[in-house]
Amino acid sequence: MTNKNHMDKHFTTLDDFLGTHFIYTYDNGWEYEWYAKNDHTVDYRIHGGMVGGRWVTDQPADIVMLTAGIYKISWTEPTGTDLALDFLPNELKLHGTIFFPKWVEEHPEITVTYQNEHIDLMHESREKYATYPKLVVPEFAQITYMGDAGQNNNAVISEAPYAGMPNDIRNGNYYDDHYQRLNK
Repeated sequence: MTNKNHMDKHFTTLDDFLGTHFIYTYDNGWEYEWYAKNDHTVDYRIHGGMVGGRWVTDQPADIVMLTAGIYKISWTEPTGTDLALDFLPNELKLHGTIFFPKWVEEHPEITVTYQNEHIDLMHESREKYATYPKLVVPEFAQITYMGDAGQNNNAVISEAPYAGMPNDIRNGNYYDDHYQRLNK
């Protein structure tokens, strides 16, 4: 097994960031996996926290470089949840703010699925349940993994999260030399 962890990579340009696969843990203990798929799309899996078990592919997002090595990504999910992430990969940290609608706070289990197969349910829930007041979760996070997956790699986030998955990835037991899933 090859370890794909590139914790020593130095980020300067937007192209350095695009195609990078991250695992990070917020100070509140929530663990996320996130992939800058291209200059307008992100994929992610949530391994812990209020919506642990949720995963999403091909989420449109605004991805910009604020200055050399510092990136801001923001998007609105079909759930109505808004996100703003500030990545400082050269310092192995980020700051994320998640703006959960009231309904997600009260019924998180509805969102714990492969969202792409349940967009209509997300829209229905967003209309059916209360949106406000939003639960605002601003947290710093430590980056524990950075992999160079390349852009538009559909193998990066291609299955539901499972217990131990982040460790399998960090330990080099999940992807092959071409950043494709081992042991499918």
